[in-house]
Amino acid sequence: MMKPAWLTVLAPLLMAGTTCAEEPLETRLALEGEPPPAATLAQVDWLVGQWKGTGIGGAPAQENWLPPAGGTMVGTFVQQGENGEVRFTEHVYLMEEGGSLVLRLKHFNADLTGWEEKDDMVTFRLAAIEPCAAFFHGLTLRCADPAKPGEGLVAAVRMKSGEELVFRYDPIDRQLAD
Repeated sequence: MMKPAWLTVLAPLLMAGTTCAEEPLETRLALEGEPPPAATLAQVDWLVGQWKGTGIGGAPAQENWLPPAGGTMVGTFVQQGENGEVRFTEHVYLMEEGGSLVLRLKHFNADLTGWEEKDDMVTFRLAAIEPCAAFFHGLTLRCADPAKPGEGLVAAVRMKSGEELVFRYDPIDRQLAD
């Protein structure tokens, strides 16, 4: 399937990441063969809500997470362009599986054509869980301030190059009150 021209331009940015060598990485990697830690969706209930902030290249981005239903939290990610247009989205499932958590997602272009093949998805297994933080293999979701859940969200993904894309969000309801 052919990707749109904007994705061809965005690909080098995705691979370049936003982390300098001196900055500590937000993401962690699971050790090969190590079983994932025990965890439940109740430990990530701080994620529920609507979050808006800065995404790739400083353009607006948004994440939304619904409360758990049947052992799954459903989320969406929207990456916008500088003019507010939708560049791409992700449909995300955060699920209880085997006594731990796993995050699965699919990417979609603005016209709803998928990046992955029909039955394929990107899977991140849990590497560590802490109060107000879930560290998946190459992907982090954490509170901006663990002492203040719900006041900010940090999401980070490690690219194949080893660099990271880091997204910082505020809750949408707080933005409306400002």
